[in-house]
Amino acid sequence: MKVGVLTSGGDAPGMNSAIRAIVRYGLSKNLEIIGIERGYQGLIEGDFRRLGRDDVSEIVQRGGTILHTARSKDFEKEEGILKAIENIKNQNIDGLIVIGGEGSLKGAFELYKRGIKVVGIPGSIDNDIWGTDFSIGFDTACNNVIDAINKIRDTAAAHERTFVIEVMGRECGYIAFVAGLVSGADIVLIPEVPIDFPYITEKLKERQKRNKRHNIIVVAEGVGSAYFIGKQIEDRVGIPTRIVVLGHIQRGGSPSVFDRTIATFMGVEAVKVLMNGFSGVMIGWQNNTTVSVSLEDVINNKKRVPSELYWEMEKIW
Repeated sequence: MKVGVLTSGGDAPGMNSAIRAIVRYGLSKNLEIIGIERGYQGLIEGDFRRLGRDDVSEIVQRGGTILHTARSKDFEKEEGILKAIENIKNQNIDGLIVIGGEGSLKGAFELYKRGIKVVGIPGSIDNDIWGTDFSIGFDTACNNVIDAINKIRDTAAAHERTFVIEVMGRECGYIAFVAGLVSGADIVLIPEVPIDFPYITEKLKERQKRNKRHNIIVVAEGVGSAYFIGKQIEDRVGIPTRIVVLGHIQRGGSPSVFDRTIATFMGVEAVKVLMNGFSGVMIGWQNNTTVSVSLEDVINNKKRVPSELYWEMEKIW
């Protein structure tokens, strides 16, 4: 049996752990593992290479992905999908494992609908994929954000300043919500909850009355520009703000133990599913174990921070 593996979309720390697990478990079962470079674009262009044990040695500690990644405009067109299928068949690939986020899993489903055996693995720092408690990369991204907030808090306290820290999350605010919650942020703003400047103003003025002279405000990028929010705070509350946009630092660095763990288990399970003749599923992580979830269900549902959970946790900010 020949199994292909690719990583697509935004990189997520832990992807290499999944690749390593797929290769080594597959080889132990006498499978041939084919790595596809640069995601769906490499699938269209036929950028394939055979992977052996040595190819995945000493990669678990590395962020990013050894197979590289890209967002493919060509794959959004029917002719691109058909070319990818042609290359899969020409290479005699029996099953494909796709590691990536929402768009990547939608692409996997397009291949599945056209007769290709596909299994997805959720890799996204945003943790925005339905059907899994956690996606690969989310834990590491949160740790990166928390580390940055801890450092920023030191200078915020020293200078008695208010910092507005922008983190990733266009439609899903899990990074801001979790990292803000556990880092002790004073205000957390996420796309799932409409921004309320009177609420922000009241909360900051209440802190002033308690002689709190510095503030940490964590904002998901989907809420709006941190610079705009900072200016609104200055105008409404009368306190200067400093803006920090964390950007791609959130994606980088060595994966956490948790991300390495779930990626490894997901990789092994993906191979098992293909060997057992199943496809059209994503390997999720629920209640501390792997589960198979229909790809169709995954792409037709949205995972977001529940507003009721947000307001419940708001009480401890």
